[in-house]
Amino acid sequence: MNRCTAVVVVMSVMALALAVAVSRPAAAQFYFGKTYSQQTGEGLFRTLCQGCHMPDAKGAIGAGAYPALAHNPRLGAAVYPLSVILHGQRAMPPFDDSLSDEQIANVINYVRTHFGNQYRDQVTPAMVKAHR
Repeated sequence: MNRCTAVVVVMSVMALALAVAVSRPAAAQFYFGKTYSQQTGEGLFRTLCQGCHMPDAKGAIGAGAYPALAHNPRLGAAVYPLSVILHGQRAMPPFDDSLSDEQIANVINYVRTHFGNQYRDQVTPAMVKAHR
């Protein structure tokens, strides 16, 4: 390897390292800064919920027990998921400081109308705000 090639390789590695370093604060803020950019119920479910409740919302048992959201009669009362999402319950963390009223309403409405759930009455951002 000649000197010119070595300089190009070193500069390329430095540019890659800089790109990674610059991109990390945005990724860290996304996960640890308690802000989530997704707005749709589906996007929020995929980002925040399916890791524990599973992509099919059937829940899981392993290191912990994660209840099924699919065919869940508790979701019939909109105040139940609203309270759990805002304040947390058992192993589920609260999202009151992490999500906007609109985001919370969107994810609740998504879960209540998917995965075999047929609860059509909508949760509104105003309802979320009233329960904070």
